[in-house]
Amino acid sequence: MFPCVSTAFSSITLCSTTRILNQQTRNTFVLKRRTPPNLYKKNEKPDRLRGRHFVYDLVEDTTIKKKPNLEVVLTSFVEGIGSKGDVVSLKPNIAYNKLLLPGLAVYKTPEAITKYATLKEQKETQLHSSAYAQRTVNKLEELILAVVMNKDHPWVIERWHIKASLRKAGYYVPEHAIILPETPISGPDMLKQNKEFYCTVTINNLEKAQLRCRIHHWSTEPSERLPYVFEHWKMQAEPLFGDSSVSEKK
Repeated sequence: MFPCVSTAFSSITLCSTTRILNQQTRNTFVLKRRTPPNLYKKNEKPDRLRGRHFVYDLVEDTTIKKKPNLEVVLTSFVEGIGSKGDVVSLKPNIAYNKLLLPGLAVYKTPEAITKYATLKEQKETQLHSSAYAQRTVNKLEELILAVVMNKDHPWVIERWHIKASLRKAGYYVPEHAIILPETPISGPDMLKQNKEFYCTVTINNLEKAQLRCRIHHWSTEPSERLPYVFEHWKMQAEPLFGDSSVSEKK
């Protein structure tokens, strides 16, 4: 009896390196023999396999195989993806982590399509004109637009000035979508240099973005130009019409 007990506990040590937690994974590898064995006749003993018969070539590895997109039905508006009731096709990891787990979408089924399409038709007011409209609003409100005006000749800021400044920044906005402050802004006036005011930009006749603008004077004569300020958009700027007007625009 004692020899059996000693044999059973001989493999147990205090410094055992055996892994306790092992996570199972589902992997499939499709292999092909590099040298197939010869066929044998019926009722005959198969030939003995040699070492060359156990050499395999990898045909397919499912762990690195690209998975097809997953189709889901949105249960609410998701910025950059779609509106409620839309059927979208996304990568599996994006669909799982950003839509299915937070409850923003459900799997595409005929019942889900009918249910959320009905709710979409019953919606009275349209909150978003498109899936990317809110993203455009966020980009415009993060922008600090430099409105460069002439230092030598009189001017009054009009909508086409804001349109030209936006075009230089990479945004195309029609003039009718720009709303200027009620108080006219005229110059040149060095007291308004780097002062900040707000314009309203309307997107698709629905969403509105509050655009921060700063006045910068520029002269065609190099000797009359103001000294360059490095990364001036990161500096604090005073409001052009006082703190109250800025807070109202926000």
